[in-house]
Amino acid sequence: MDLTAAHWMYAAVTVVVIITMLFKRGVVLPTLVGTFLVACMYKGSLVSGFQAMFNANLVAAKELFNIFLIITFMVALLQSLKDLKADEKMIAPIQKVMKNGHVAFLVLLATTYVISLFFWPTPAVPLICALLVPAAIRAGLPAMAAAVTVSIAGQGMALSSDYIMQVAPMLTAKSAGIETAAVADKVLLLSLITGGVAIGMSYLLFRKEIRKPNSELAEQELQSITGMVNVESAENEIAAAMEGAAQNKETEKWGKLFAVLVPLSLLAVMIFMFSTKLGSKSGGFEGGDGAAFIGGVATVLLILASVAFKRLDALDKISDHLTEGFVFAFRAMGPVIPIAGFFFLGSSDFTGSILSLPEDAAKPAFLFDLIQSAQHQALQAGIPDFPIVTAFLILIVGIITGLDGSGFSGLPLVGALSGAMATSGIDAGTLGAIGQIGSVWTGGGTIIAWSSLVAVAGFCGVPVLDLARKNFGPVVIGMCVATIVAVLIW
Repeated sequence: MDLTAAHWMYAAVTVVVIITMLFKRGVVLPTLVGTFLVACMYKGSLVSGFQAMFNANLVAAKELFNIFLIITFMVALLQSLKDLKADEKMIAPIQKVMKNGHVAFLVLLATTYVISLFFWPTPAVPLICALLVPAAIRAGLPAMAAAVTVSIAGQGMALSSDYIMQVAPMLTAKSAGIETAAVADKVLLLSLITGGVAIGMSYLLFRKEIRKPNSELAEQELQSITGMVNVESAENEIAAAMEGAAQNKETEKWGKLFAVLVPLSLLAVMIFMFSTKLGSKSGGFEGGDGAAFIGGVATVLLILASVAFKRLDALDKISDHLTEGFVFAFRAMGPVIPIAGFFFLGSSDFTGSILSLPEDAAKPAFLFDLIQSAQHQALQAGIPDFPIVTAFLILIVGIITGLDGSGFSGLPLVGALSGAMATSGIDAGTLGAIGQIGSVWTGGGTIIAWSSLVAVAGFCGVPVLDLARKNFGPVVIGMCVATIVAVLIW
């Protein structure tokens, strides 16, 4: 399709969005205005611009609502486990394994990664930091080392791949116009490479600072975080006393049961999903099917836990938990809808619905058309196509989009760019995985202080700016290594 004024307006708005992210500001307003302007210019009508603003958000909401649901059910399940104190009982056996600082480092890394894969780091961090970090510090691990481990394993490795819930890969893949599987498997490997490099370098940096168990310095560090934990414990004790001894015994019994049932159920889900990958040539049980499966299992566990906590009260209790889940989902993902709506204009798969075009009409793909035109001009000028350059450009764009402190708001942009910049030398799935690594590792909470890294620093009792500085070098080197590996093997 020939480039029109609407194409150049789309390009201008995209540049504005990137610049806005560089200044660490929200990009919802520019994307909404951009959708209106592009539609007005393409169809030559103000009315069409108003309609496109609504349609873009509606199309994005339809495409992404399964993501909201899976987040809702997993957060609701975690809330129901807190009622039974099953979340604490799941962690208790792990505390006993931390015999020294080196073992504590490995245990904290593995536990944070696994729990964050299933429940996301944001709701998982308070549980991990309140119960495991004090035990790790007593075992000899410095508080800063504990904070680095939690952030890299949770906000970095687990969130950037998001392999179980697959929210991030679906966002990237939909914008690129490809299957989720084309991104999910690759970004899992790249997240492990990035995390392996980052956590390995961090361990070497902190190795000499690991102390003997129960040292005086450990007790001093614990004073900065145990106040909050003690307050929570006191509140729990007051609540327990009011409920009565009989209810406590009942809760204790069911809490122990669900502390075993939930991990086993989620482990069975993971094994089943991996088995379908190994036995299927089509990529296995993932994407929308995988999200639906884990969401259904989480819903059954939510029902059982709610009934176990308070029999008849479960009729109201489960509604409360689902409401909490939806509130969390919309707070985390709500701003993504208008952003995704704008970048969906970059693909012809969605422009027909957004611009209300007839079925037989030519569908513009504003971003794809611009990139293909630029690539054509470069080839005519004799400029060679280097996959390594394209890969690092996508990584840089991903890092820039992560500067807003979200990590997920930039995925529609990196996905759309990945689909448009794919060549015979490097495919859209690989580019999408690289861009996702850059966006989520940056904005998800590892190397910028205005992200959810604040929560990790607060729970571990360390300055957030110092934590961001400790993470910066290892994480950036890890992302570069992962990008090079991606180009070499794919």
